[in-house]
Amino acid sequence: MKQSEIKNLSAAELQEKLSQTKKAYANLKLAHAISPIENPLQIRTVRRTIARLATELTKRELQ
Repeated sequence: MKQSEIKNLSAAELQEKLSQTKKAYANLKLAHAISPIENPLQIRTVRRTIARLATELTKRELQ
């Protein structure tokens, strides 16, 4: 998810997307621990998406 897409979401949508992404990240980590996933770089991109979402939420709370 790109930064421009994240900026267009409302705060409630950001919270929802963040929880969904964290769940997907946990599932990816578990699947990778059991047997190596086909594309391990997915883990990195999901982790960075979580960081982008959390950063945008924090930025909006401080304003």
